[in-house]
Amino acid sequence: MLLNKILSNLITLKIVGKTDISVSNLHIDSRKVVDNSLFVAIIGTLNDGHKFIDKAEKNGASTIVCETLPTALCKNITYIQVSNTQTTLARIACSFYENPSKKLKLIGVTGTNGKTTIATLLYQLFSELGYKVGLISTIKNLIIDTEIKATLTTPNSIELNYLLNRMVKNDCDYCFMEVSSHAIDQQRIENVEFIGGIFTNITHDHLDYHKTFKNYIKAKKSFFDKLNKTAFALTNIDDKNGNVLVQNTKAKIYSYSLRTMADFKVKIMESNFNHTLLYIDKNEVWTQFSGKFNSYNLLAVYATAVLMGEEKIEILRIISKLKPVAGRFETIENNGITVIIDYAHTPDALKNVIDTINDIKRINQTLITIVGAGGDRDKSKRSVMAQVATQNSDKVILTSDNPRTENPENIIEDMYKGVEYQNTNKVLKITNRKEAIRTSIFIAQKGDIILIAGKGHENYQEINGVKTHFDDKEIVLEQFKNN
Repeated sequence: MLLNKILSNLITLKIVGKTDISVSNLHIDSRKVVDNSLFVAIIGTLNDGHKFIDKAEKNGASTIVCETLPTALCKNITYIQVSNTQTTLARIACSFYENPSKKLKLIGVTGTNGKTTIATLLYQLFSELGYKVGLISTIKNLIIDTEIKATLTTPNSIELNYLLNRMVKNDCDYCFMEVSSHAIDQQRIENVEFIGGIFTNITHDHLDYHKTFKNYIKAKKSFFDKLNKTAFALTNIDDKNGNVLVQNTKAKIYSYSLRTMADFKVKIMESNFNHTLLYIDKNEVWTQFSGKFNSYNLLAVYATAVLMGEEKIEILRIISKLKPVAGRFETIENNGITVIIDYAHTPDALKNVIDTINDIKRINQTLITIVGAGGDRDKSKRSVMAQVATQNSDKVILTSDNPRTENPENIIEDMYKGVEYQNTNKVLKITNRKEAIRTSIFIAQKGDIILIAGKGHENYQEINGVKTHFDDKEIVLEQFKNN
């Protein structure tokens, strides 16, 4: 694409060089730059792209977009100075990929918990309805049935628009997308057009990045603030911030609830570890999901499909066939022991999962919870995670999650500070996660339930910056085989 076409809707401070040149690709990583690349110098949380402009120049960049011009300018390179490279990157990416979000029906899902499940189930539901569908999620990205590995919950602006462009070229009707607070704050979805937004819930998380809960809410809210008047905003009004998130949106507001009057309501009739009977719109439907939190997720899915004009009975028929997402309340049973693997990595998510288990389990069944906390992330939730686990479980094993660059034993000690005195006798500290899982199975009796929380679908463990293969489910299956 010609540079002057890419720049047509940009506000620039200064342009040095020619704009009638061809741009072959976009990059924010100087190592990936090749001839005729456009390089955008992003000021990130860890690195400043301006430090790598010279590397991009040497690798063949024809265009440099930056906030501060280099002192020495290369003769054959065009320099574009802007006030904010994050926002500019998003606008450039939209232009370069010919505004793909305007050519399909894009629906965003945001909130602390439930994003992956809702987005994935919507992908499955609309695929079953006969549409060509795309998915952008934490676990994987899908273009109809072609899988592309996910690296972030919401990709950077270049990757996002590239994926959407591929979906358009493959004639996708819909795309369902997780929208993270980081992506909103970092302007990754700037100029991306959504026909609808879904709010799940909001609890304390990512305070290492947002610093305050108020900032976290503000980031989520800005997603709905930018929806246009032809879009819909579907909000969970059982969350105390459910109305706050949509109070300034121009979109048409709809609500869903388990507890109060709303546009969409559901009632839980029966529940066990593998199924829940729901009552929706005067119809009963058996689902292959457990827990109140999944009832919210399924209701959001149902409501979205109704808002898209689909037949209610057909939606419910397909919902009855849907299966849980990998690592989300995933159950494994062997010799009377039930293991539940779940991605719950916030206090609220952990409490929801444990509450679900306690609602279903019998009095004589013991709940053993394995839980850790990630390193180099929000430290304030560590003690709360352990407090939630020990208050609501019969036995708890504190272990490693992804310690990253921190000492895992220090993380466990931070967690242990949340254990109240009367619950200390419930707790084991086992730093090695594999040993923690093995121990839980060894001490479990027939009928007991083991919850392995925190990693869910993840198939790696990150220690000192190195990711090695690690899969909770594989270890469970291996241990059951050896028992």
